Amino acid sequence: MIPASVRGWVRAHRSLADAIGYAALAVLACALGLVGVWSLFSVLPEPVSPWWSLATAFPACALVIFRRKAPIPLLCIALVIFVVDLLTVGGVLTLIVVLDLLYAATVTASASTRRRLLIGIAVAIVVTTAAALLRADDPRIAVLIGLQLGALAGTDYWYATAVAQANELVVLHRARAEDAERRSALERAEAVRSEREQMARELHDLVAGDVSAIAIRAEAALSIPDAPDADRAALRAVRESSLQAHQALRSMISVLRAGDGEVAARRRGSLPELVADAERHGLTVTLDDALPPRIPSPVDQAVTRIVQEALTNCVRHAAGARVDVRLDADGGEVRVRIDSRGGAPVTAAPVRGSGWGLDLLRERARALGGSVDAGPVDDGWSVRARIPVEVPA
Repeated sequence: MIPASVRGWVRAHRSLADAIGYAALAVLACALGLVGVWSLFSVLPEPVSPWWSLATAFPACALVIFRRKAPIPLLCIALVIFVVDLLTVGGVLTLIVVLDLLYAATVTASASTRRRLLIGIAVAIVVTTAAALLRADDPRIAVLIGLQLGALAGTDYWYATAVAQANELVVLHRARAEDAERRSALERAEAVRSEREQMARELHDLVAGDVSAIAIRAEAALSIPDAPDADRAALRAVRESSLQAHQALRSMISVLRAGDGEVAARRRGSLPELVADAERHGLTVTLDDALPPRIPSPVDQAVTRIVQEALTNCVRHAAGARVDVRLDADGGEVRVRIDSRGGAPVTAAPVRGSGWGLDLLRERARALGGSVDAGPVDDGWSVRARIPVEVPA
């Protein structure tokens, strides 16, 4: 039983351990007289001592120590040593080292380099067989030598190629797994970002306007001294806006807890309600809805959102203004126009605008192939939108 410490050292110094093992094998072969295997090719006038084979065996063993660093150059050197041994003593160890370095070179080589190694093996076998035919009296001996060398080198090359291809497959599958993991992480991040954007849009569309209205009406009531009727009207408006915001929040929480479904969005049918709510906040609103009774649901919702955001901005920035809301269709497009005239911001703005409302409207319109423009006009502010009736796929 080999001690664990020895096995650990061998694993940590595999190349050196193999070189020492090969050297010991060379000494054993000399002691047993296992030389002269290639006497057919020997150019020596007479046989020499088996121990002379160590003169080529030990240098060949030394090459094994560095096989991980430069296997192909070391293979070329080992071939030179093998040829010298072939023409002199004819030992076995140099052939073993050549096969070892051939394996190391093939395993670490690229596919194109492996093809060149295969061509080199074929050329070496042909040359060796041809030399044997010239030296042997019986051609069958030359054929046998060629077959033996071909079997040894071919098996060595085949096994090394199989290991190399297996390693390449492992690297390929690992790279694909890492790519899939990166794509999955990006998709998860995109899903989270999309969900957050959706939540932000819903919070702004359904809650922000009502909460802003609460603050505006409260500020307006505080700015009017000793006006009980105005105070009660303001409290009623605050109560209604609070209930609407509460209902919207309950709807969003229900959807988030259930994990599916969508928050119910306002449709064109709620436009009169939006107009009445704006009038309770001090605006004078005229609604002219000339749109067809049926338009695609996304377009319907977008139109309602645009009107809602425009009226909310008028309440915040143009209290008491006259607002004209016109909706019509022309040439396959839905047109929305909200014009406000007169009015003034509340005395002290209790809610500072972020500009997200118009940005969200533009995003919604672009998603449907349309556009939203907003800006000052001669006597007020105007919001214009165009949205195709046909929703893009």
